[in-house]
Amino acid sequence: MTGTLFKANFWSSDILSTAGYDSIIQHLNNGRKNCKEFEDFLKERASIEEKYGKDLLNLSRKKPCGQLEINTLKQALEVFKKQVDSVAQCHIQLAQTLRDEARKMEEFREKQKLQRKKTELIMDAAHKQRSLQFKKTMDLFVKLATSKTAVEDSDKAYMMHINTLDKVREDWQIEHIKACEMFEAQECERINFFRNALWLHMNQLSQQCVTSDEMYEEVRKSLEACSIEKDIEYFVNQQKTGQTPPARIVYENFYCPQKNTAPQGKAPGPNLPRRGPLPVPKSLPDNPDYSLIDNYSLIYQ
Repeated sequence: MTGTLFKANFWSSDILSTAGYDSIIQHLNNGRKNCKEFEDFLKERASIEEKYGKDLLNLSRKKPCGQLEINTLKQALEVFKKQVDSVAQCHIQLAQTLRDEARKMEEFREKQKLQRKKTELIMDAAHKQRSLQFKKTMDLFVKLATSKTAVEDSDKAYMMHINTLDKVREDWQIEHIKACEMFEAQECERINFFRNALWLHMNQLSQQCVTSDEMYEEVRKSLEACSIEKDIEYFVNQQKTGQTPPARIVYENFYCPQKNTAPQGKAPGPNLPRRGPLPVPKSLPDNPDYSLIDNYSLIYQ
């Protein structure tokens, strides 16, 4: 395991190099960015779930769906509308759950950011001290090479700065190891947190599917109880208007004083002898309330 640790793999032979440290910082920044992307994904998914849930709720409560149906099919439709309403509520609840998870991810990112900030400040100071001491040491080295009159004094000062620089190097190395250990622990924590958050998200979506399917199963059960025969019988019993059809229509002879009846289309044989055309009446009756048919016997006498 030691061969793969941060503190064993991000060094450089150049005492002024920060390549290893910069590589770790870049990776941690990428990890923080990845967490932010997942956080934004959860927020966007929450908005979609909430909108879908509210739209579904409005559809269930405001849109008629077989409201004039009767009996068992009406009951099945009522169960259907109720379960659609429940599914809508589940999506709205899921939206809130996703927002809570996004908030947890945001809090986790901010916590790691504050932890890293302290370590980065220490490392920045160590890098700055190392660079300044290296510059001082190199300046003395140049003076030593060019000043032959003060070789001994310059050599002593050079040796002193070399010792100081090596002490700075040791201090920086210790801080670098601490930083690597801290950054590696943070990265392990981030990967574990991210993995668990994604796993939890999948469980939430799976549970949503299971819950929805249970609600849909209620609709299927109610449809199994739907009886075509019972619905027809229920409609007949509720809306029937009678069981007696209209009476047979018969022909009535208005020419006869005695109004004989016979089936429609079959005129009874006349009791009077056949005669010619009826004479034009000399005058109409004065009573305007007589009907034309009832006046025949008066007009043609």
